[in-house]
Amino acid sequence: MTLADSANPDITVPDTTASDTAAVLAPHARTASAITIFVCVTCRGGRPLDLVPVPGEVLAAATLRAAEGTGITVCPIRCLANCNRGLSAAVRRDGAWTYVFGNLDLLAGADALIEGAKLFAGAPDGLMPWRGRPDALKRGLVARTPPFDVAGDRR
Repeated sequence: MTLADSANPDITVPDTTASDTAAVLAPHARTASAITIFVCVTCRGGRPLDLVPVPGEVLAAATLRAAEGTGITVCPIRCLANCNRGLSAAVRRDGAWTYVFGNLDLLAGADALIEGAKLFAGAPDGLMPWRGRPDALKRGLVARTPPFDVAGDRR
């Protein structure tokens, strides 16, 4: 079975393998940016294990394309351990909270991630604003983790 077999017939899905996707994404993975989006390339989103290309790879490649010219870094990563809610990605900003999202749509997930990352980049308090956040990032929020230097609640 291929991704094209299970997808919308009106959408063309590139015929790629894990090594093809890694080759495309690797030169871009270390670009300096205030915002980094980590996209799980092993996520299958509940689809069969023999599905090629892997849906997470397709989402990572689409996110990379959507990020072009924005200053947002896209970094493919193997497994965010959110398999029950894949497709998954994390959005990180230095000195701010990190957000983990799941149940991302193969086709619209990339644009939602970039839109959310832009919103997050402009947030003065280090929190991704709820207002204006794409619906996929509202419904798909799995967790947010504090920055390393957060003081925390020391009662």
